[in-house]
Amino acid sequence: MRCPFCGGEDTQVKDSRPAEDNSSVRRRRECSACGGRFTTFERVQLRELIVIKSTGKKAPFDRDKMMRSINTAMRKRNVEPERVEQMASGIVRRLEATGESEIESKKIGELVMEGLAHLDAVAYVRYASVYMDFREAKDFEQFLGGLDGGERE
Repeated sequence: MRCPFCGGEDTQVKDSRPAEDNSSVRRRRECSACGGRFTTFERVQLRELIVIKSTGKKAPFDRDKMMRSINTAMRKRNVEPERVEQMASGIVRRLEATGESEIESKKIGELVMEGLAHLDAVAYVRYASVYMDFREAKDFEQFLGGLDGGERE
Protein backbone atom coordinates (compact mmCIF):
# COMPACT_ATOMS: atom_id res chain seq x y z
CA MET A 1 0.00 0.00 0.00
CA ARG A 2 1.48 3.33 -1.08
CA CYS A 3 1.76 6.06 1.58
CA PRO A 4 -0.55 9.00 0.79
CA PHE A 5 1.94 11.42 2.39
CA CYS A 6 5.32 10.57 0.84
CA GLY A 7 4.45 7.95 -1.78
CA GLY A 8 6.59 5.33 -0.07
CA GLU A 9 5.63 1.72 -0.77
CA ASP A 10 6.78 0.19 2.51
CA THR A 11 3.83 0.49 4.89
CA GLN A 12 2.94 -1.79 7.78
CA VAL A 13 -0.45 -2.68 9.23
CA LYS A 14 -0.56 -1.63 12.88
CA ASP A 15 -4.19 -2.53 13.66
CA SER A 16 -7.04 -4.35 11.87
CA ARG A 17 -10.68 -4.56 12.88
CA PRO A 18 -14.09 -4.91 11.26
CA ALA A 19 -15.64 -1.61 10.17
CA GLU A 20 -18.91 -0.46 11.73
CA ASP A 21 -21.08 -2.24 9.16
CA ASN A 22 -19.09 -5.52 9.26
CA SER A 23 -18.84 -5.52 5.46
CA SER A 24 -15.27 -4.26 5.40
CA VAL A 25 -12.02 -4.37 7.38
CA ARG A 26 -10.50 -1.16 8.71
CA ARG A 27 -6.70 -1.14 8.80
CA ARG A 28 -4.42 1.43 10.46
CA ARG A 29 -1.11 1.61 8.61
CA GLU A 30 2.20 3.32 9.23
CA CYS A 31 4.75 4.34 6.60
CA SER A 32 8.30 3.14 7.28
CA ALA A 33 9.77 6.06 5.33
CA CYS A 34 7.99 9.11 6.82
CA GLY A 35 6.19 7.66 9.86
CA GLY A 36 2.81 8.87 8.59
CA ARG A 37 -0.26 6.97 9.74
CA PHE A 38 -3.38 6.44 7.66
CA THR A 39 -6.46 4.22 7.45
CA THR A 40 -7.47 1.90 4.63
CA PHE A 41 -10.63 -0.16 4.13
CA GLU A 42 -10.76 -3.59 2.54
CA ARG A 43 -14.03 -4.86 1.01
CA VAL A 44 -15.07 -8.07 -0.67
CA GLN A 45 -15.53 -7.68 -4.41
CA LEU A 46 -17.52 -10.49 -5.97
CA ARG A 47 -16.99 -9.40 -9.57
CA GLU A 48 -15.57 -6.55 -11.59
CA LEU A 49 -18.43 -4.24 -12.54
CA ILE A 50 -18.40 -2.07 -15.66
CA VAL A 51 -20.71 0.94 -15.89
CA ILE A 52 -22.32 1.74 -19.23
CA LYS A 53 -22.85 5.50 -19.23
CA SER A 54 -25.71 7.25 -21.05
CA THR A 55 -23.27 8.14 -23.84
CA GLY A 56 -22.49 4.45 -24.35
CA LYS A 57 -18.99 4.85 -22.93
CA LYS A 58 -17.87 2.13 -20.49
CA ALA A 59 -15.92 2.66 -17.29
CA PRO A 60 -15.08 0.55 -14.22
CA PHE A 61 -17.59 0.92 -11.38
CA ASP A 62 -16.18 3.32 -8.78
CA ARG A 63 -17.74 2.91 -5.34
CA ASP A 64 -15.98 6.05 -4.11
CA LYS A 65 -17.57 8.10 -6.90
CA MET A 66 -20.99 6.77 -5.93
CA MET A 67 -20.27 7.62 -2.28
CA ARG A 68 -19.23 11.17 -3.20
CA SER A 69 -22.57 11.77 -4.93
CA ILE A 70 -24.46 10.23 -2.00
CA ASN A 71 -22.49 12.31 0.51
CA THR A 72 -23.17 15.47 -1.51
CA ALA A 73 -26.90 14.75 -1.30
CA MET A 74 -26.57 13.94 2.43
CA ARG A 75 -24.60 17.11 3.24
CA LYS A 76 -25.68 18.63 6.56
CA ARG A 77 -28.40 15.99 7.05
CA ASN A 78 -28.74 14.37 10.46
CA VAL A 79 -28.24 10.76 9.39
CA GLU A 80 -25.66 8.45 10.96
CA PRO A 81 -22.72 7.75 8.62
CA GLU A 82 -23.11 4.03 9.38
CA ARG A 83 -26.60 4.04 7.83
CA VAL A 84 -25.26 5.74 4.70
CA GLU A 85 -22.43 3.19 4.49
CA GLN A 86 -24.89 0.32 4.92
CA MET A 87 -27.05 1.72 2.14
CA ALA A 88 -24.05 2.00 -0.20
CA SER A 89 -22.86 -1.52 0.63
CA GLY A 90 -26.37 -2.80 -0.04
CA ILE A 91 -26.39 -1.11 -3.45
CA VAL A 92 -23.05 -2.67 -4.39
CA ARG A 93 -24.24 -6.11 -3.23
CA ARG A 94 -27.41 -5.74 -5.32
CA LEU A 95 -25.37 -4.75 -8.37
CA GLU A 96 -23.03 -7.72 -7.90
CA ALA A 97 -25.97 -10.07 -7.30
CA THR A 98 -27.49 -9.30 -10.72
CA GLY A 99 -24.93 -11.65 -12.24
CA GLU A 100 -24.22 -9.05 -14.93
CA SER A 101 -20.74 -7.60 -15.28
CA GLU A 102 -22.02 -4.53 -17.18
CA ILE A 103 -24.52 -2.25 -15.46
CA GLU A 104 -26.19 0.83 -16.94
CA SER A 105 -25.52 4.03 -15.00
CA LYS A 106 -29.30 4.57 -14.97
CA LYS A 107 -29.73 1.43 -12.83
CA ILE A 108 -27.15 2.67 -10.33
CA GLY A 109 -28.91 6.03 -10.11
CA GLU A 110 -32.26 4.32 -9.53
CA LEU A 111 -30.82 2.19 -6.73
CA VAL A 112 -29.25 5.25 -5.08
CA MET A 113 -32.55 7.13 -5.31
CA GLU A 114 -34.40 4.16 -3.83
CA GLY A 115 -31.93 4.00 -0.93
CA LEU A 116 -32.05 7.74 -0.29
CA ALA A 117 -35.86 7.72 -0.38
CA HIS A 118 -35.81 5.39 2.64
CA LEU A 119 -32.97 7.23 4.37
CA ASP A 120 -33.73 10.95 4.07
CA ALA A 121 -36.36 12.79 2.00
CA VAL A 122 -34.27 15.96 1.55
CA ALA A 123 -31.24 14.00 0.34
CA TYR A 124 -33.56 12.08 -1.99
CA VAL A 125 -34.82 15.31 -3.60
CA ARG A 126 -31.29 16.74 -3.81
CA TYR A 127 -30.00 13.64 -5.58
CA ALA A 128 -33.05 13.51 -7.85
CA SER A 129 -32.53 17.14 -8.89
CA VAL A 130 -29.10 16.24 -10.31
CA TYR A 131 -29.90 12.71 -11.49
CA MET A 132 -33.09 13.79 -13.27
CA ASP A 133 -31.46 17.01 -14.52
CA PHE A 134 -33.94 19.53 -13.10
CA ARG A 135 -33.68 22.77 -15.08
CA GLU A 136 -36.40 24.97 -13.59
CA ALA A 137 -38.38 25.40 -10.39
CA LYS A 138 -41.37 23.71 -12.02
CA ASP A 139 -39.29 20.52 -12.31
CA PHE A 140 -39.04 20.50 -8.51
CA GLU A 141 -42.75 21.24 -8.21
CA GLN A 142 -43.68 18.31 -10.43
CA PHE A 143 -41.33 15.97 -8.63
CA LEU A 144 -42.51 17.05 -5.19
CA GLY A 145 -46.12 16.77 -6.33
CA GLY A 146 -45.44 13.13 -7.10
CA LEU A 147 -44.02 12.66 -3.60
CA ASP A 148 -47.16 14.13 -1.99
CA GLY A 149 -49.21 11.52 -3.81
CA GLY A 150 -47.05 8.79 -2.33
CA GLU A 151 -45.21 8.13 -5.58
CA ARG A 152 -41.46 7.90 -5.84
CA GLU A 153 -40.08 8.49 -9.32
